Amino acid sequence: MKDPRMDPRHPRHPHAPPIRIAAVGDVHMDQDVLGRFRPALEQLPEQADVLLLAGDLTRHGTEAEARCVAQEFGDVGVPVIAVLGNHDYHCDQVDKVVDVLTYEGGITVLEGDATVVRTPACRLGVAGAKGFGGGFAGRCASEFGEPEMKAFVRTTNAVADQLGVALRDLDCDVRVALTHYAPVPDTLAGEPLEIYPFLGSYLLGQAIDSAPTALAVHGHAHQGSERGATPGGVRVRNVAHPVIKQAYSVFRLG
Repeated sequence: MKDPRMDPRHPRHPHAPPIRIAAVGDVHMDQDVLGRFRPALEQLPEQADVLLLAGDLTRHGTEAEARCVAQEFGDVGVPVIAVLGNHDYHCDQVDKVVDVLTYEGGITVLEGDATVVRTPACRLGVAGAKGFGGGFAGRCASEFGEPEMKAFVRTTNAVADQLGVALRDLDCDVRVALTHYAPVPDTLAGEPLEIYPFLGSYLLGQAIDSAPTALAVHGHAHQGSERGATPGGVRVRNVAHPVIKQAYSVFRLG
């Protein structure tokens, strides 16, 4: 039987084209931000095969702000995949926000599930979840004590479990994890240590390491650092707009 890696379209073929992934988070759209990203997005099909939005798409999570997101990031010539962030939950209009992004912007919104995009290089699988806080190994919250603390940690556990299952169940050539909260502390460097438990959780990193993931991107940490890695060696990139200081970053896999 012929080795599938001999097909130039296979991601492990030495001459396979790279998978080009554009990503940005924390754009906090409202009327006064419209047009900020669009000039660069017009060039997106020449730069990337897919665009990932790493949460905090709106300022306060209103339906009107979601329409700004749909207008700015819809119809950009490549598939757009998003997760929501904490700001997108603030006004308790999550269902309306998701509907606007989906039906008016053509944006795929993930929460504990995954999607597969066929790129010129291969089938790219993206598993996404907002994530939640809790902290990192040695300095993290535990499911002990008051009901409120138990509920906090159980939320993170549930989200991480869903992300891990979504990654492992993907039928694709290359996997990418998309979250809003950070899966590692590396990309939080620059933020006050006191707020690390509210910026991410090591449980997300464990979920990412439970599958052969090629890249993980997140936002949320505006004062953080761009580069990190999970304990299992998966590249992690903080794509919050205040960190990357451009309309999007492009990552090449393969």
